[in-house]
Amino acid sequence: MFQRSALFLAALLWLALILAACGGAQKEATEAALNAAQTALDTAQGEAAKYAPDQLQAAQAAMQSAREALAKGDYDGALSAARDAANKARDLTAAAAAKKEELTKTWMSLNQSAQKAMDEVKRRLDAYSHGARLPAGLDKSQLNDAKTQYEQLKRQWSEAAATAREGNLPEAIAKASIWKEGLAKLMDLLGIKVVEH
Repeated sequence: MFQRSALFLAALLWLALILAACGGAQKEATEAALNAAQTALDTAQGEAAKYAPDQLQAAQAAMQSAREALAKGDYDGALSAARDAANKARDLTAAAAAKKEELTKTWMSLNQSAQKAMDEVKRRLDAYSHGARLPAGLDKSQLNDAKTQYEQLKRQWSEAAATAREGNLPEAIAKASIWKEGLAKLMDLLGIKVVEH
């Protein structure tokens, strides 16, 4: 469905460009081209704001140039900028989809390893609490701190997972990165070897 609407928008834009080139009602044709480019940009904007913000900014700047040229009566300049904005909007959709796919894979990998790591930390904490020999550098008072840290990490991971479920993968991964740093420190304290993948 998105492809069909994208094709329709592209057809509208090129129709407007052809009308303008033919010399009839140049202002109206230029405005139609700008509207088509703006619609293409609006369609791409939601995902692009999350996954390709820099490219979105460039597309918005091209759209602004088109509007400014139209306001000055520079129809050729406005058409050229509108074409540029429409092309950028099309590229934006592809770039946002690629970045989303990349972040989805990153999140899935993190999500898979998170539960294993947290289970191992919990297993060690339980073992040490029931009399297993503490690793060098860890005493009983630090063990209580470690338990507190574990609970904090559980909360942090829950927040990151909730953010991912809301569809905000960039923020979820940012939260998971902070969680990962805390986890690595706790694992080191508990004598758990951290294996980097």
